[in-house]
Amino acid sequence: MDFSSEIHEECGVFAVYSNKPTAVASTVYYGLFALQHRGQESCGIVVNDDGIFRTYKDTGIVNDVFTPQVLQDLGNGNMAIGHVRYSTTGDSDRINAQPIVVNHIKGRLALAHNGNLVNTDTLKEELELNGAIFHMTSDTEVISYLIIKERLTAASIEEAINRAMDKLVGAYSLVIMSPSKLIAVRDPKGFRPLCYGITPDGRYIVASESCALDAVGARLIRDVEPGEILVIDKNGVSSIKDHCGKEKHSKCIFEYIYFARPDSVIDGYSVHEARIRSGIFLALEHSVDADIVIGVPDSGIDAAIGYARESGIPYGIGLVKNKYIGRTFISPGQESREDKVHIKLNPIPSVVKGKRVVLIDDSIVRGTTSRRIVELLREAGALEIHMRVSAPPFINPCYYGTDVDSKENLIANHHTVEEIAKMIGADSLGFLNPEYVTYLNGSKNTNCYCTACFGGKYPTKTKDEYKAVSDYSKKLSERI
Repeated sequence: MDFSSEIHEECGVFAVYSNKPTAVASTVYYGLFALQHRGQESCGIVVNDDGIFRTYKDTGIVNDVFTPQVLQDLGNGNMAIGHVRYSTTGDSDRINAQPIVVNHIKGRLALAHNGNLVNTDTLKEELELNGAIFHMTSDTEVISYLIIKERLTAASIEEAINRAMDKLVGAYSLVIMSPSKLIAVRDPKGFRPLCYGITPDGRYIVASESCALDAVGARLIRDVEPGEILVIDKNGVSSIKDHCGKEKHSKCIFEYIYFARPDSVIDGYSVHEARIRSGIFLALEHSVDADIVIGVPDSGIDAAIGYARESGIPYGIGLVKNKYIGRTFISPGQESREDKVHIKLNPIPSVVKGKRVVLIDDSIVRGTTSRRIVELLREAGALEIHMRVSAPPFINPCYYGTDVDSKENLIANHHTVEEIAKMIGADSLGFLNPEYVTYLNGSKNTNCYCTACFGGKYPTKTKDEYKAVSDYSKKLSERI
C-alpha cells in the first residue's frame, strides 16, 4: 500500500458494556489490539465506573501506551470505550487522541469516532458564533458539541443524538458513553463499518470490525445498520431507526480492498473472499506468462491467492514483512516512508531468483513504495516483474475517512498505465477494472458502495462545496 502522508483518520472504535463491574479496560485493550491496523498514531480508553469516568490516551501504539500499570490504574467498571487513530502531519498531538470526554450541565459524555464529516467547517462556524470554543482540530469535537447542544432540551441522550444526526453529513461510526448507557451510531449512508456482539458471560461488545469481537471471545450478532442508533443499558439492547432507509447506502468499498483485516466480516461479506475475488478478476483481464505469483503483505496476499487460483500460476511467498513496522503512509515525510520500505519488506531470493514474477498489491497512489518494492525484487534476481493492482486507479480525493484532499498527489491523474509501469520499473502493469469493483462481494450491487475515489461520483456534497457555500454566506453578510 502506497498512501502518502496526506491521508488521515482511518480509525477504529471499540466498546464494552457489562451488567456488573469488571476489568473492562483489559477487554478494550484486547479489542484495540485487534484493530491496531486501523490506526497506529494514537489510542485511548475511557472507563465508566458507575458514572465516574477514568481516561488515558496518548500517541503511540496500543501495546506501548497501555502498560500493565496504566490498565490497573483505569480500574474496573461496567462500561468502557476505546479508539485507535491515524492522523496527518502536525495533527498527531496527544490533544487530538480519542476518545474525548466532555462535562456538561446534564452529566458527562465520552465519544470515539471513525470517519470524516464533510460539513465540519460549516457546523464549527455556526457553533463558534454561539460561543463554542474548540480545543481539537478533528471533527469529533464538533459532533460532541452538537449532541450536547441538543441534550439541553432532549429527554434522553439517544434523543439528542437522533436530533444531531439531522445536521451531520459524511462518514461517522460512533461509540458514545453516558453515565448509564453505551450507544453505537452509524451514519445513514453506512460509510464506515460497525458491528456488535455478545460474550459468553453476557457482556455486549461494539467494534469497527468483527475481528475485534473474535479477539475478546464475542459472538457476532449483526452489523449496526446505516442510520441506526443502538442503545445498550441495564434493560438490554434497543434500537432507534429514524434515520434508517432515508438515504442511499454508500459503504466504502476500500474497506474490502485494503482497510479491514481479512478475517473480518463486514455487512455480511467476508473481506478475505472479496480480496480473493479481486485477484480472480485481475487474472481474467490481465493475464501474463509467468512462473510465480506473490503478494505484497498484508492486503495483497489474498488477491495474489485469487490470481494464482484463476491463472494456474503457482502462488509463493516472495516478500516477508517485519510485523513491527507500521503501514508506510503514517510516516510524516516522503523520505521517511521510503526508508521504511527497506526494513518493512524483504524479498526471499530463493523464491524469485530467475523467475517471471506476478506481483500483486492493493493500490498505487504515489508510486514511490511500488517502485522500491520492484527494485527489491530485481535485486533479489527476478527476471520479469508484472505488477497487478487489486483496485482501480486512485484518481479522486476521498472525504469520508481516508481524506486524500488533492488530486495532485495521485499518480494516476498525471500518467497513463504504461507511464506508471515505466516509472515504477515494472515490465507490465494492470489495475482492477472499475466495473468489477461492485462485484467483489459476489453480486453486482452499485447502489450499496462508495467508489468515488475511483470514479468521482460523490454520494454527498464535498468539503469544497460546503466551504464555497460558507464563504459566499460570509461575503453576503459582510455586504449586508
